[in-house]
Amino acid sequence: MILVDSSVWIDYFNGKITRQTNLLDKLHRDMVGKELAIQSVGNYRMLRKKGVTVRKTIDMIIATFCVHYGISLLHDDRDFDPMVTHLGLEIV
Repeated sequence: MILVDSSVWIDYFNGKITRQTNLLDKLHRDMVGKELAIQSVGNYRMLRKKGVTVRKTIDMIIATFCVHYGISLLHDDRDFDPMVTHLGLEIV
């Protein structure tokens, strides 16, 4: 299993071609399918109802992925803190 950092996602969405973005292009369809996309939207809406605004979409997707598959997340981003409380995100 591979968890992709936002630095690679940013390069990918900005059209930057690197070894990492090429690999992501091959992998990401399996990582974030329709089910996880819908789950991410549901999590986003639930957090908004609780007064929490997630500033970056990719953070919501990463958190949802980790919660769904039971993966702990190592991060240095305060946006994940409410996801620990409200989504059950496990952090290292």
